[in-house]
Amino acid sequence: MVSINPQKLTGDWNEGFVLDFHTISSMLVGYDEFGHEVFDTKRSELGELLYKLKYRSDKSVLNDILDCVIEFLRREWEIVDSLDIIVPMPPSNTGRRSQPVIDLATGISTRTGISLAKDALVKIKETTQLKDIHNYKERVDVLQDAFKSNKSVTEGKSVLLLDDLYRSGATLNVASRVLRHQGNVKAIYVLALTKTRSKS
Repeated sequence: MVSINPQKLTGDWNEGFVLDFHTISSMLVGYDEFGHEVFDTKRSELGELLYKLKYRSDKSVLNDILDCVIEFLRREWEIVDSLDIIVPMPPSNTGRRSQPVIDLATGISTRTGISLAKDALVKIKETTQLKDIHNYKERVDVLQDAFKSNKSVTEGKSVLLLDDLYRSGATLNVASRVLRHQGNVKAIYVLALTKTRSKS
């Protein structure tokens, strides 16, 4: 079983957790032939698996990640029986062949029996890549009116809002507000797999 270091997340939701840091350390070791910085990056165990899934399209790690997530949901957080639907965060990079958050949400749904609601929250506006914006308020401004909630799917439901990588919390906060105000949900529980060490 993957070892994790769960931490509470505070925001516009009822309760939230991130399972571990994404990286443990990252040191500049030089430059490549194009002048780009090259880093020696050490990731957490879960961070390494997520990196392989997200950036190497290696689906062989999916079951190990799911084992870890399900164990946490059932034995540590103990919220499986309180949840009505799983809502994956809409992907920021729609050009990616497979979407890690959708794959993970599908796996959690299959293993727990909680309904997957892919259309409960949809992105309706293209936004710039948030990793290039370091100010929290600017991130929130960029995300205004970017999401729409499907009230017919979410009304009165307890929702697990799932994301893979937590940076500043801007995206999850904006999404939670949309689910609460447009979607009229009963409760929001946030789960992110890993988080960056900085808030950017």
